[in-house]
Amino acid sequence: MIVITIIMILMTIAAGRYQQSIIRAKETALHQDLFVMRQAIQQYTLDKNQAPQSLDEMVEAKYMREVPTDPITHEKDWDTETSDTLLSPDQTTTGISDVHSRSSATSPFENTPYNSW
Repeated sequence: MIVITIIMILMTIAAGRYQQSIIRAKETALHQDLFVMRQAIQQYTLDKNQAPQSLDEMVEAKYMREVPTDPITHEKDWDTETSDTLLSPDQTTTGISDVHSRSSATSPFENTPYNSW
């Protein structure tokens, strides 16, 4: 009976750590996806002298292979932010300047909402 109790305690601890590792992996994937998309937005804007009007436009221009799936919401529904700031003197139009997750959930590790990253 004591052995079974010890095994149950260890399994409970292992399950909690497993859930934490899944959340941490999703957050790491979100950070990476945001970094890659922001780099693509910046490169597109500097190359074309105009900001992209949509994420699909960047896929069509081959700046991204596809719009990534948000690892938190499991959808391809990113919240795009437009800005009037120009990245170069040659830029002719404004458009998407940043991208965020649409999830309003809060990271248990960073204590900030995912949509503020």
